[in-house]
Amino acid sequence: MFKTVLIANRGEIACRIIRTAKRLGLRTVAVYSEADAKALHVKLADEVHAIGPAAAAQSYLAAEKIIAAAKAARADCIHPGYGFLSENAAFAQSVADAGIAFIGPPPSAMLAMGLKDRAKALMEKAGVPVVPGYHGERQEAKFLKEKAYEIGYPVLIKAVAGGGGKGMRRVDRHADFDTALEGAQREAQSAFGDARVLIEKYITAPRHIEMQVFADTHGNAIHLNERDCSLQRRHQKVIEEAPAPGMSAALRAEMGNAAVAAAKACGYVGAGTIEFIADGAGGLKSGGFWFMEMNTRLQVEHPVTEAITGLDLVEWQFQIAAGEKLPLKQDQVPLNGHAVEARLYAEDPERGFLPSTGKLIALKFPDGEGLRVDTGVTVGDEVTPFYDPMIAKVIAQGKTREQALGVLANALDTTIVAGPRSNAGFLAALCRAPQFRTGNFDTGFIDANLDALGATPQGLDKAAAALGARELLTRERARIADQIERDADAARSPHTSPWDADDGFQLSGPRRQIVPILADGEKVTAQVMQEARMTTVTIDGIAAAADAVAAVATSDSVYVLRHGRQTKVAFRDLSLDEGGDGLGGGTVRAPMHGKVLAVLVDEGASVTRGQRLAIIEAMKMEHTLVAPLDGTVSEIAVTKDDQVAEGAKMIVIEATKD
Repeated sequence: MFKTVLIANRGEIACRIIRTAKRLGLRTVAVYSEADAKALHVKLADEVHAIGPAAAAQSYLAAEKIIAAAKAARADCIHPGYGFLSENAAFAQSVADAGIAFIGPPPSAMLAMGLKDRAKALMEKAGVPVVPGYHGERQEAKFLKEKAYEIGYPVLIKAVAGGGGKGMRRVDRHADFDTALEGAQREAQSAFGDARVLIEKYITAPRHIEMQVFADTHGNAIHLNERDCSLQRRHQKVIEEAPAPGMSAALRAEMGNAAVAAAKACGYVGAGTIEFIADGAGGLKSGGFWFMEMNTRLQVEHPVTEAITGLDLVEWQFQIAAGEKLPLKQDQVPLNGHAVEARLYAEDPERGFLPSTGKLIALKFPDGEGLRVDTGVTVGDEVTPFYDPMIAKVIAQGKTREQALGVLANALDTTIVAGPRSNAGFLAALCRAPQFRTGNFDTGFIDANLDALGATPQGLDKAAAALGARELLTRERARIADQIERDADAARSPHTSPWDADDGFQLSGPRRQIVPILADGEKVTAQVMQEARMTTVTIDGIAAAADAVAAVATSDSVYVLRHGRQTKVAFRDLSLDEGGDGLGGGTVRAPMHGKVLAVLVDEGASVTRGQRLAIIEAMKMEHTLVAPLDGTVSEIAVTKDDQVAEGAKMIVIEATKD
């Protein structure tokens, strides 16, 4: 076994690897960028090395810096985690050339399976079923469009070097192909440095089912059962579970045999995942699944496999890389109960799941039987625009699927995330969705049920806002009382209070008052009834919520968490115009921190509502900004390649006059 491991990653996966490594007696070495100097994985490691600026290209993707750190720390192995360099064959080779063990497959296996076109050709040769499509070398737009027509719509355009939904577009009409191809190629080039794509038939009721495989250097290969990853948004997995609903033992064996054949065909070693697309229409069935791709690394969702097997997959990775044989044979692999994992992200489901950055003012996870939480952040940490905005993975286990989903939904209900917005409420709604509960779902389930899942604008939660106002008032009373206690003359001295901005609010005697507040940036008034020591607060007749999970106070505001949603409440200073910038509805602002990829209009141009204006990139995903109204472009405040902050003015449109 190894003595020292360098983890070439960050966040929750780095923390998770450190835990197993320490249990095995390994010395742990972490690397970090300037943005991660105080990160949790840095605090947990035995030794740390700085590797550069916040930008991943200059730090976590800088192979030479990571190898130099490993040499300096005298590490005898490097674990890449997932993402970043984990599937980079050149990096794996450089690690081996440096005399350091790579905790992962050989570079040859990465090369064979890393490019989707080559992988599909290899699978066809090995007898593994493959989705019909074009996987060749020709990349001319006209030729690819012809192939899409021959395959028959709908089709998927997929980046050859892709993963995580990047560089992927579904196309339903021949007329839409050119625009979709352009977007997929641009996104693929940005994310992977390779704009090449393939075209394949889109399965209309697809289930995404993957098999966890392991292989050793002695010619042995097995699978550790399947995971269902069909709940996706923009091809990004949201909730994963094991085993797959509706999976029979016979079909598991059939799919497992195909997965093992795929691993052996590329000379695989270590942990990997064979991803299949299955036709979910009428239920899972023999012959109704096809190879999509292989992930030559550990998966984000590996904890659900650990839960149903009782195995530590990271420990297995170390053992295999050290030359040991697989600990179990195929017929010895356990399958006990059911496990479900939810990816808790700093994002806003009501605004198209845009990433939400900022300081984690409060963070608390539930603890109980059947629960596991993998996280890489703590209270006070910043969710930055530089990396994936995952806060944690919440994993629930039960004897049955129904029990596991119930445990997970309750855990998400009581999870506290204040500061950045989170998708906790959306995830809980998914866990309780009737169709998902009964196993009647496919990869399009989320997009087809956004309203029911609370993933469309919900409007201000007035009960939460009223509670926030009450908390602000209570704190203000305490502040004034403390001031009076400290200074006997304070009662006769004028004091500054937000309440004075309205009508000289008094804190004694029964009285009904109107108090101006800002709730999620919206100007509202709270009606306050003060009698004796009891304060009643309402907004538009709606009383303060009694079922909020938490009300977290900062120096100038209160964050109320209710039903997984966050409402920020603050006093409103009537001398300021906090309700907007006075520029009207024609101002188009950056919806998140990101990079301007393209500006599609010129000043003076006439535009119509919904017309594409600009493209901004965040977290390696593209977001198109459109005109909110008909009018004329009067100002363009950004140019291509600009870095913009959330809320920054980008384009101003003057409305067309009737």
